[in-house]
Amino acid sequence: MKSFSLSLLLLAAAGLGAPAVAAEKAAEKAAPAGSALISGVDVKSFDPAVRPQDDFYAYVNGRWASSTQIPASKARWGTYDALRETAALQVRAILDEVLKNPGAPGSETRKIADLYTSFIDEAARNARGFAPLKADFERIAAVTRHQDLAALMAELTRQGVNVPFNLYVGQDAKNAERNVVYAGQSGLGLPDRDYYLNDADKKLSAVRQAYQQHITRLFTMQGDAQAERHAANVLALETRLAQLQWNRVESRDALKTYNPRSVAQLAEEAPGLDWGAYLHSAGIAGKASSLVVRQPSYFTGLAKLVAEVPLEQWHSYFKWHVLEAYSPYLAREVADERFAFTGTVLRGVPENEPMWRQAQQFVDAIMGEAVGKLYVAKHFPPENKARMLAMVNNFLATFREGIEALEWMSPATKKEAQAKLALFTPKIGYPDVWRDYSALSTSSSDLVANVRAGHRHAFERAIAKLGKPVDRGEWGFTPQTVNASYSPLQNAITFPAALLQPPFFDVRAEDAINYGTVGTSIGHEISHGFDDQGSRYDGHGNLRNWWTDEDRAAFTARANGLVQQYSAFSPVPGYHVNGQFTLGENIGDNSGVTIAYKAYRKSLGGKPSPVIDGLTGEQRLYIGWAVKFRTLQREDAAIVQLKSDPHSPGEFRVKGTLANQAGFYEAFDIKPGDKMYRAPEQRVKLW
Repeated sequence: MKSFSLSLLLLAAAGLGAPAVAAEKAAEKAAPAGSALISGVDVKSFDPAVRPQDDFYAYVNGRWASSTQIPASKARWGTYDALRETAALQVRAILDEVLKNPGAPGSETRKIADLYTSFIDEAARNARGFAPLKADFERIAAVTRHQDLAALMAELTRQGVNVPFNLYVGQDAKNAERNVVYAGQSGLGLPDRDYYLNDADKKLSAVRQAYQQHITRLFTMQGDAQAERHAANVLALETRLAQLQWNRVESRDALKTYNPRSVAQLAEEAPGLDWGAYLHSAGIAGKASSLVVRQPSYFTGLAKLVAEVPLEQWHSYFKWHVLEAYSPYLAREVADERFAFTGTVLRGVPENEPMWRQAQQFVDAIMGEAVGKLYVAKHFPPENKARMLAMVNNFLATFREGIEALEWMSPATKKEAQAKLALFTPKIGYPDVWRDYSALSTSSSDLVANVRAGHRHAFERAIAKLGKPVDRGEWGFTPQTVNASYSPLQNAITFPAALLQPPFFDVRAEDAINYGTVGTSIGHEISHGFDDQGSRYDGHGNLRNWWTDEDRAAFTARANGLVQQYSAFSPVPGYHVNGQFTLGENIGDNSGVTIAYKAYRKSLGGKPSPVIDGLTGEQRLYIGWAVKFRTLQREDAAIVQLKSDPHSPGEFRVKGTLANQAGFYEAFDIKPGDKMYRAPEQRVKLW
């Protein structure tokens, strides 16, 4: 076996030709032939007092957990977080160079420098105080009729302000070749409706009370003589919105949330909202004759609130959300007050990020792809893209074989599944066409003006898609993002450049550890195309039922097994994982690890895996999975995750998934009586 990772072993399955050969040569240069293979496993993180058969997560990560502290500015710390910090430092070095040599006026680098400089200029921010928001407050106060609230919502949406419903442009889920306007519930200042509605939970009640106090303090800072009254108005109105909202399980249902409505139908179903004025103020009148409404009953209820709730409460509500949206960009005392609630109270984080990190995040939010272009040139050579593409193709081939071997799926549905898989599009590293920022105006001295310009540029860019062909090459991530994704509408899996570096991708290590880290991510994202919601879309991105009724019933029965398994997990005393809400991610985890194991075994060509550091390749693969999700998390942040994040907490992503993996039982000799053991008939296998 060669002493490099993710190259020759994958070429036969990938069929890539010259680009893959280039990747092979680059890998050989990184790890010359004859050099010693490394396992890629840090055994110092292991806890020898724990048997892998009883608690695999603690066995792999026990010493790491006991010797690691969460940084003061973080809500959690783990493998993903450490890599995000690495990427942030890489970007910081790039931005330092841009600030030294910003380029000509109007250039992308000058605009990047303007954004960064305006953010860190605290003297200018402090001097302006709340003055940048004066016109917004006056616009809100000028609304003296309920029918004018719709136009106000649209105007604030263009500015990125959180209002009772959001508006975005995306592919039509039943005609993925065209763009349409979607409208969905929004408008809450707390992470989930449970924070408003669950009176029995003392922690959530305490957060709700702290939220009202936070609103009061910011209103007071702004000079509101009736701050307490107006803060009470905000909480009362947001509580009524929460009562109308669908829960997160309902809101992830692809079929229930696809509800096209003409403007006439909207006027009939939600008559308290002036839809004509809204569409005109949003700039889409004449460009869209209908909207796809995600939660119709919410909009019917919202329309009644718009007509019934006194204008004073609406004034308080909109003023608050303008203040909340811009508070990170105002004077230091305002930004600090915001963090004291959103960071410390809500997530338990004692310190804010350093100013350079906040400024970097701001630049990323406004001109992320422009920064990404510089990042790729510095940190992601072309051969890395080819090498990753080879691995993706190997996983697609493995998934193809897995579909044919399914005992519970009929030939008719298998044919459709294979057709969808054949149309998968991998997006690796960076987009082929970079985003154009030529229309974006920036200032080196006016931060709030830059915030407004950034939101306006993004909104107008989105609206401009209406009536034009869908751009399937568009990315939802910047290259410097440490994450991965699957888009059911594009039928595409995305792996940004920043993810593809150690410890997720280590060219020095033998293949197994890479299959356990980035490989399982590949398998996970492919599996999203076939999870409980992704499986409702065909290969072209259209919502279409390509299943027989019997096969869908068999799939659902197995998926319900995962719901039951994960719902039993309790990361925080008194709080459980919502197995239905996290189902899609749990399917991705379980199927992704299965594919990674099969792909790794396939890559061996029938030979036994090499034993390195006393560990077989199969063992290192599963260890890679456990290291990938090792996490320390503050309790308050864990509660926020359980309420609002479709991913299960890291420990249970590890243990919940491995307990269903036949290969794991073989690799670590798991037997009845071991705590990791689950009887064969209780193990869930989908793909």
